[in-house]
Amino acid sequence: MSAPLLALLDGSIVDVAHPIVRADDLGVVRGDGVFDATLVRGGAVRDRAAHLDRLERSAAILQLPAPDRAGFERAIDALVAAWDFAAGPEAIIRLVLTRGPESGGEPTAFALMAPLGASAIAERERGVAVTLLGRGHDGDEVAAMPWLLPGAKSLSYSINMAAKRHAARLGFDDVVFVSPAGLLLEGPTSTLVIDRGGRLLTPKQDGILASITLEQLMLEAPGAGLDVRFAALTPDDLRASDGAWLLSSGRLLARVTSVDGEPLPSSPLDRELRRLLDV
Repeated sequence: MSAPLLALLDGSIVDVAHPIVRADDLGVVRGDGVFDATLVRGGAVRDRAAHLDRLERSAAILQLPAPDRAGFERAIDALVAAWDFAAGPEAIIRLVLTRGPESGGEPTAFALMAPLGASAIAERERGVAVTLLGRGHDGDEVAAMPWLLPGAKSLSYSINMAAKRHAARLGFDDVVFVSPAGLLLEGPTSTLVIDRGGRLLTPKQDGILASITLEQLMLEAPGAGLDVRFAALTPDDLRASDGAWLLSSGRLLARVTSVDGEPLPSSPLDRELRRLLDV
């Protein structure tokens, strides 16, 4: 398996152990920064422009300086050129931008490439058992509170990772968040889609990070005679569905096999969605 690679925005490759972040960097001490991540297969960077666009949107929400898009493009190109795809056919590139040192100065920016985790690949094939966990705010409330950074992919991911660890301790693979009003939201690192009688439904994206994989599905679905719509969904909608999936940029598509231990059927549309998303 390939070792991780680190690229700076001038296109140079440096050792991942080489220090490039100061100890007082606000991305380190306060999580004050943004990132995005995209899948690379055999040298092809998936949805490259869309991920750079989302990085720019996230930076604007946090009132960070606009990312050096040309610099990130150079870093991506350098990583792809240096990567050993024979050893690691699938990899993730993370684009990182922080506010920089607490005392002031230039933002910190870099791109990191690492092999796609074996668990993500396995979950595409076998699916995921999920648990429902509460989240402290309703989606529309979050959307009305810009200080909660709705729609930003920020470095402050501790709650998301804590939710996944909590699920793992209970024997589950992943999580779907539920609002105080009892509506389904998203996963810590994924978007939910359910099949209800052949109709594909996904939670309304009020206060939810826009999913690039979902956007691709919505773009491709009409050509296959399918329709993806936003809807107010409850846990009962998920449990009574004809199938469901978690979508994300790295894992792409993972079938939900059970919800809090209750088995969920495999949708008749599973194979078609895999084809549409090139899983």
